[in-house]
Amino acid sequence: MAQYVIVYLGGNPPPTPEEGQRHFSRYVEWLRSLGDAAVSPANPLMHTRTVQADGSVTEGGDSEMSGYTIIEAESIDAAIALARGCPFLELGGRLEVSERADMPFDL
Repeated sequence: MAQYVIVYLGGNPPPTPEEGQRHFSRYVEWLRSLGDAAVSPANPLMHTRTVQADGSVTEGGDSEMSGYTIIEAESIDAAIALARGCPFLELGGRLEVSERADMPFDL
């Protein structure tokens, strides 16, 4: 079975701490509903720095990526079907779904 990366982009924070807790509960419920398909379920990103071609480093990043989840699915369509249930979409976020490719070399 192939692995797919679901990348979290954009989104708006919940308007209140209580709504944040409700949203987080829905998110955890969605992750649990993935069962064994969830290979690496919740990987938030923070404290991003960008390394420029000249070696300088700036705070922040150029993308809206805030995290990712890795799942296993039979096809990209099956992975998209699972992603459509993610509550992150309720916050105005977007999800990119990509098949993860294995590199043909050992390190």
